[in-house]
Amino acid sequence: MRPLASYIDHTQLKAICTESDIVKLCAEARQYQFAAVCIPPCYVGTAKEQLKESGVKVCSVAGFPLGYNPTSVKMAECSYLLDNGADEVDVVVNVSWIKSGKWSQVREELMALHQIIVEKKAVFKLIFETAYLNREEILQLADLCLECGVDYLKTSTGFAPKGAELDTVVAIKEKIGDKAKIKASGGISDLPTALAFIEAGADRIGTSSGVKLVTENASDR
Repeated sequence: MRPLASYIDHTQLKAICTESDIVKLCAEARQYQFAAVCIPPCYVGTAKEQLKESGVKVCSVAGFPLGYNPTSVKMAECSYLLDNGADEVDVVVNVSWIKSGKWSQVREELMALHQIIVEKKAVFKLIFETAYLNREEILQLADLCLECGVDYLKTSTGFAPKGAELDTVVAIKEKIGDKAKIKASGGISDLPTALAFIEAGADRIGTSSGVKLVTENASDR
């Protein structure tokens, strides 16, 4: 296993977060060398400036947190993020379309988003919001992600009734193998839980408890 910090997307997406919260988050990410910070769209420029020459990626969100924005709006959001320095974009899938059986629309949206993100050589993470999907829907969406070139399959926004679940990550991993990566997020706030998700196949851990996790991990050695 590689260093724990390299798995962590250090996250601050609360509605009441402030610019000083984002600056602090970036300082922590630089200090501990987290994989990325995940922050609100309006602070992408701030984070990019704070993290220059650090090696830490800037990640932000589109269609967040409900996912049912029109595709054109999500594309505009992605363009804004990428033009302002985002290295990675976490986009919420249109759960309403999935529940309505509109898989062709889901596919068209993913293809459109992939095109705009890949043109900027950025990373495309799709947030499933697994709390609202059954196993069949999750696995069908996983197949669609592989078809449409999604880089990371992400479990949750952290705003739904429940977040990441181990059995869901295991099922996704069994489905996709090494053809794409997995980001487990939502409710991961202690070291044993984070390590269990990594063992289950997660390549990234989205959490607001990154400092706590790496500190606990260091003290256990």
